[in-house]
Amino acid sequence: MTLSTPTSPEGCPEASTDRELALRARQGEEVALEELALRHREAVYLLGLQLLGNPDDAMDATQETLLRFIDNLDRFDPSRPVRPWLYAILRNRVRDLRRRRKVRRWEPLEGDDDRWRPELVDPDADPQRRARRSELQERVWRALGALSPEHREIVVLRDYQDLSYGEIARVLDIPRGTVMSRLHRARKRLASILRSPGGDEGQGGRTP
Repeated sequence: MTLSTPTSPEGCPEASTDRELALRARQGEEVALEELALRHREAVYLLGLQLLGNPDDAMDATQETLLRFIDNLDRFDPSRPVRPWLYAILRNRVRDLRRRRKVRRWEPLEGDDDRWRPELVDPDADPQRRARRSELQERVWRALGALSPEHREIVVLRDYQDLSYGEIARVLDIPRGTVMSRLHRARKRLASILRSPGGDEGQGGRTP
């Protein structure tokens, strides 16, 4: 499973540029700080949308994440990629948002927001295949909304954001072995929901 938004694995040219921008931003270069934030804003919003299911909540979490990123840049280790660190901040903001108020209902994506929907297969010119693909994407999106927050975040980080087990361990602050076992349970739960007649089995169920 892939998404249209590219990731920046450690060692690629973009990741190297991120490190350079982070170092310049820590030295007080506002242009470098702005470029760094703009470069990752879309990816942070996408992850927030996948975790929260509501564009307004996702935007709130994204703005708080970027502000916290700016405020704590001096604590960032430039030898590591930027995006997993941002994702860790976002995850905390998502949890804070859930604690402060009831998050708005998980919403289907329509219109322009379709660009944030997970892409499961390659684009196809055949209308029937496009319709089947759209139906499958809708079912997967709703199934993600039916997962517990703990399961949803680990599936999204691995299968849609394509983070490594090590990066996920840093984002979630859990051991690598826990990442693997939790991901296995989450994928089983997702498959069970997709096999069910309704394909949603209620939203935000407890983690088995």
